[in-house]
Amino acid sequence: MTFKDLELSEELLRALTERDYKQPTPIQKQAIPYVLMNRDLLGCAQTGTGKTASFVLPMLDILEQGRARMRMPRSLILEPTRELAAQVAENFDLYGKYHNLTKALLIGGVTFNEQDKLLDRGVDVLIATPGRLMDHFERGNVLLNDVKILVIDEADRMLDMGFIPDVDKIVSKIPPMRQTLMFSATMPKEIKKLADRFLSNPKEVTVSPPSATADTVTQQFVKLSTRQKRSALRRILGDDSVRNALIFCNRKRDVSEVLQTLERHGFQAGSLHGDMDQFSRTATLEKFKKDEIKYLVCSDVAARGLDIEAMSHVINFDVPTHAEDYVHRIGRTGRAGRQGHAITFVTSEERKYLDAVQDLAKGSISEIKLDTIQRKEIESKEEKSHQAHRRGHVRSKPEAGETRSEKTNLPPAEAKLIQSNQGAIKKSEQKMSHQQSHEEVVGFGDDIPAFLIPAKKV
Repeated sequence: MTFKDLELSEELLRALTERDYKQPTPIQKQAIPYVLMNRDLLGCAQTGTGKTASFVLPMLDILEQGRARMRMPRSLILEPTRELAAQVAENFDLYGKYHNLTKALLIGGVTFNEQDKLLDRGVDVLIATPGRLMDHFERGNVLLNDVKILVIDEADRMLDMGFIPDVDKIVSKIPPMRQTLMFSATMPKEIKKLADRFLSNPKEVTVSPPSATADTVTQQFVKLSTRQKRSALRRILGDDSVRNALIFCNRKRDVSEVLQTLERHGFQAGSLHGDMDQFSRTATLEKFKKDEIKYLVCSDVAARGLDIEAMSHVINFDVPTHAEDYVHRIGRTGRAGRQGHAITFVTSEERKYLDAVQDLAKGSISEIKLDTIQRKEIESKEEKSHQAHRRGHVRSKPEAGETRSEKTNLPPAEAKLIQSNQGAIKKSEQKMSHQQSHEEVVGFGDDIPAFLIPAKKV
């Protein structure tokens, strides 16, 4: 089957040909005919399956007839994150280059005045996150009583992020005589209930999630305790083979904590989380792409839609609770024939999630022992020490609270802080016996405040 067989317009076929798209994906084959027939649709498909084009392409042809009025969009697409909303907008630009349609993108990080000007002119397609759309609606900047097509994308993510109350309010403002398309990567009972509320006699289409991962990705997992995760992460990132890495956490709180411990130990790291404004998110991604930061700590939602080439490693600080997310996470490494690495940390509580991941990945994830990581780091440091001695450099002693294998370089700010407290630390050291000098500082785990770290002796 080709795109021409789907009875799309000549303008769309021309745009697709220019992008070298010849054959529709499974979700596009199933969904596009129903959308063109103005049927409600419930689609189960993950990001990366061509899902976005399955509603963008037919919408372009449907909306070609008609004209938008001031502050009254003719169609509405709801996305859970700014990045996904921006990607959908980009799709409309790519595929709709030969259509005379207008669009507006309502996301955080862009001034209301800019967005108001677009809405005042009238738009055929309105793409928005629920929160920003509600802000505009409450200000009286947009009316939804002329919406003919409603798309609720990534419905399971909307549910996870707590957006459903906002979505409920938005849908209540739209006329019931409309076409509604809902897409979700998973189909739990809560999503089924939403579909019953929002859709009318929908057609259901399903694309099976990827059942295998790329052969170019070496997959490993390591069993450890929660307390060991941070030090194990630092050991891995300290290896020369790790050029850059995405580090996934299940919770937003953990994203911040992991970033803090990496920065504290001198790693060039950044983070992506749902509370960041658009300017900060864009700036962080730009730094990552330019290698100004090498490690990006993120959650599944915040990282959705990221497309970064030449990713060396993906590290699952937590095992994803949805097995499909594992495939999506590690799919960011090992691209274009390059070799990639994925390492997953597994606590005893997370073992049940790993079993589900193993089933989906066809058992291709091998176990490595924590002491293997430790030995590898020791060997690496010994080699570096040997090279330093040959250059006439002297190796410093390990810091208090860390074993010799956990020693890492400190960032300049922290080194300065240590130097300023040198006198106080020296007095404290004089009270300690030789046997106590390398004991851990009780109560702080691996995150020892700078002022408690003994000064380096040269």
